[in-house]
Amino acid sequence: MRILLIDGHALFREGLHPLLQQLPDEVSEILEAKNFPDGLKLAEQKPDLVLLEIRSPGCNGASSVKTFRQHFPHIPLVVVSSVEDHRVIKEVLNNGADGYVCKSSTGSTLLSALSLVLVGSLYVPHQLLHPATMVDNENNGSDGRNSKSKTYALTPRQIDVLKCLAKGLSNKEIGAALNLAEGTVKVHVASVFQTLGIRKRIDALQVSKHLGLIGLSHA
Repeated sequence: MRILLIDGHALFREGLHPLLQQLPDEVSEILEAKNFPDGLKLAEQKPDLVLLEIRSPGCNGASSVKTFRQHFPHIPLVVVSSVEDHRVIKEVLNNGADGYVCKSSTGSTLLSALSLVLVGSLYVPHQLLHPATMVDNENNGSDGRNSKSKTYALTPRQIDVLKCLAKGLSNKEIGAALNLAEGTVKVHVASVFQTLGIRKRIDALQVSKHLGLIGLSHA
């Protein structure tokens, strides 16, 4: 596996090397770019994962994620940044990032986030999706979005599982409804709980309503 780091601080980039070697898949090469333009050039080598600091030289904040996606729509991209403003995090994810990890997080958090992204899931900081800290986009109509845009944190299958949880179904009942093995349901339930920052099934209904997921349909 080849990883590209785009960050203006050499010390931070170097410090990530031993941590990234702890990922489940062997890391054969770590490419480094000290600014965004150089990062775009290195991304042409098709790395398996890109870590981007949106405050790197040449970056235009969250807009740089959209620029990256226009050039490389299929390369997994995780923003690892010192910016902890939840509005910026939401914009980054809406612009196409596969995850957002704050630099104040622990190394184990970063490894967990990258592991999720590498298997096709999405990762966001738990505090972003906690009802107490979310901004209701329905009250901010100027950006043209509604609360349903917040579903970026869950895969379509996870949304299906969450809707079943909101109905009070057991894992066995969810498996029957979605044609999934009970063990697979347990994995999805754990991922949903982690992503939404909830611990009890009873919270699923409240969070589902808050995120605007109730009533959504997925193929």
